Amino acid sequence: MFEQCEGSHAVAKAVALSRPEVICAYPISPQTHIVEGLGKMVKSGALKQCEYINVESEFAAMSVAIGASAAGARAYTATASQGLLYMAEAVYNASGLGLPIVMTVANRAIGAPINIWNDHTDSMSMRDAGWLQIFAETNQEALDLHIQAFRIAEELSLPVMVCMDGFILTHAYERVDMPEQDQVDRFLPPYEPRQVLDPKEPVTIGAMVGPEAFTEVRYLAHAKQMQALELIPQIAAEFKQEFGRESGGLIKTYRLEDADTIVIAMGSVLGTIKDTVDDLRNEGVKIGVLGITSYRPFPIEAIREATAHGKRIVVIEKCFAVGIGGIVSRDVRSAVQNRPQPVLTVVAGLGGRAITKASLHKLLLDAIADKLEQLTFLDLNWDIVNRVLEREKSQRRSGPVAESVLRDIGTVASSIG
Repeated sequence: MFEQCEGSHAVAKAVALSRPEVICAYPISPQTHIVEGLGKMVKSGALKQCEYINVESEFAAMSVAIGASAAGARAYTATASQGLLYMAEAVYNASGLGLPIVMTVANRAIGAPINIWNDHTDSMSMRDAGWLQIFAETNQEALDLHIQAFRIAEELSLPVMVCMDGFILTHAYERVDMPEQDQVDRFLPPYEPRQVLDPKEPVTIGAMVGPEAFTEVRYLAHAKQMQALELIPQIAAEFKQEFGRESGGLIKTYRLEDADTIVIAMGSVLGTIKDTVDDLRNEGVKIGVLGITSYRPFPIEAIREATAHGKRIVVIEKCFAVGIGGIVSRDVRSAVQNRPQPVLTVVAGLGGRAITKASLHKLLLDAIADKLEQLTFLDLNWDIVNRVLEREKSQRRSGPVAESVLRDIGTVASSIG
């Protein structure tokens, strides 16, 4: 049934249709509307046989989810930004214990300075934590991926993050096709846990493992992620059969068949990139798009195959590793190694900065003309950056740096504002 609703509410309804038994909630923008919506459903009785637990922190939210899942309940939570960092220890524990928790990450920048808008820095900080990470392009896909996430998590007994761009998706109103409960029930069977804590049959989980076996434990976690490379497309195909639409999978391609230039990205920016590619196609440019849905596990073979014919690859990513550069682009390079294709990194949209068609159009024409450097920051204001760097050099020569740094942060903020 089609309905117009906010992205957060669409996700809340999708989670409710998946029949969670424990929801642990701690609010942090921009995921708050999701857990608020679920709380209202539990309180009103619309979501039955579910315990909604208000906790005192994000660390507590993940800890409760771990306990609930270990006790045999279908568990869900949501977070963003500093909230994800605060629960980091428990995030690693959840995957190490092989617990099929589903968590929404409403992607948001990490401070300092404080920023509540969208980029992918938060989930990227947990890319090696052992969770599957899948990224939504639209609110419809965010809705669909949550239903698939419970199925993937429970078949593998691994936790899954569903990443959706904060505000851009969570607070945007779009028309979505909301499934019926009987459809979801056919697709997602009742949860049957692999391990259950039961006082009648006590066991220890998460016990200490020494050097003699720790490598094997970590390898098994990797092996389960490799199994997800086969399972994710299978579940996406079953989803299409039940619900009648393409959603999920490892990657998605757009106008890629004869493309010389291939643009790779994740999340909502794919829509703007596709519109820009359409304009360039009308100008006779052979260019296409590859969207990554599954970031962890990283679909090396799928990307390698899809990009085999391209002359150059441009990776547009909403994050970067300070001190070295691109994050997603480094993974893409591992997929296309030993090929002559250059892989160019473009960092864009940090802290919610708009990524416009005009900027992308010029950027991609520069890439085609081989004018881009290995690492490019889209729409970076070099006047501000150079002024701040020169001031810092002067301060290092003449006196204390701390006050200068504080002033520089204010200079950047006021100059842009």
